[in-house]
Amino acid sequence: MKATVIIPNINGKGWLKDSIESIYAQTEQDFALIVVDNGSTDESLDLARSYSARPNFTLIENGRNTGFSHAVNQGIALAQSEYVALFNNDAFAEPEWLAELLAAAEQDKKIFAVQSLMIRHFEQELADDAGDYVTWMGFACKTGDGRRASRYNRPRRIFSACGGAALYRKSILDEIGGFDENFFAYFEDVDLSWRANNAGYKNIFCPSARCYHICGASTGAVRYNAFKSRQSGRNSLLLPLKNEPLAMLAVNSLPLAAGYLLKMYKFHRQGFGPDWDAGMQEAFAILREGRLGKRPFRWRDLPSYLLMEVWMIWNMVPYLWYRLVVVRFGLK
Repeated sequence: MKATVIIPNINGKGWLKDSIESIYAQTEQDFALIVVDNGSTDESLDLARSYSARPNFTLIENGRNTGFSHAVNQGIALAQSEYVALFNNDAFAEPEWLAELLAAAEQDKKIFAVQSLMIRHFEQELADDAGDYVTWMGFACKTGDGRRASRYNRPRRIFSACGGAALYRKSILDEIGGFDENFFAYFEDVDLSWRANNAGYKNIFCPSARCYHICGASTGAVRYNAFKSRQSGRNSLLLPLKNEPLAMLAVNSLPLAAGYLLKMYKFHRQGFGPDWDAGMQEAFAILREGRLGKRPFRWRDLPSYLLMEVWMIWNMVPYLWYRLVVVRFGLK
């Protein structure tokens, strides 16, 4: 089996069928499909059950919302393939999507993750995500969000692949570990890609692997709500603490502190301060209980850590350009 496609689902009655059908319509047919249901209370669970007779189809029913990370880890544990692809239940793939991802991954055995070009479903001239990045101030951001999709037509190395539509090499997943379940939802994909970077592997963007995404359909938030604010409060703190060695954290302490103060101000100003604060308290509890799961420092990884440091400083350029120019002047 070449690949296993994993679709986590919760209450996706309006889009799950089209998502699954887009996977079955792939030109590359050497794959298994696993749907992991996280306690759906709508008709989407029965819809998923209706595929049970299909070959190489598996449905996992959790009965409750165990979080994105736990759900996809269940699918990864069952995968018997060379690659694992994650696909959101509100995303719809073009027929060549999987074939293009596989072709990109097979160019180099050091490639861990391959990012799709995710396009807004209802504004198909605009990109949703062309790869994620982390700045020196600890901000995790999407490339291309709301900008013309035609801008993103060249393959390149990226900091992180978005878990909404990405391919991962299973052997490297087995080496560095799966998705961190402390993250529950949001930034868990950035954490995973960052770990791969630290271990000397690469994540790349494949613009020819295209899919269309209904942004925020499962969580009910394109930008922020109480749930997403709480996740952000916890995970944005855990992300650098887990992936930066102590020396790097010391060097970056001032920009990171400035970043957290800006985030705290933003969430409080938008009315989600208590949710953000609750998430931060959860992060501190994870630290106190020794559950961070930080990768031990290895001298052989020093070049990778230095590359990540330079990369995060450089990433301030696109971040500031987007915030100060693109958003202000409405550029697409």
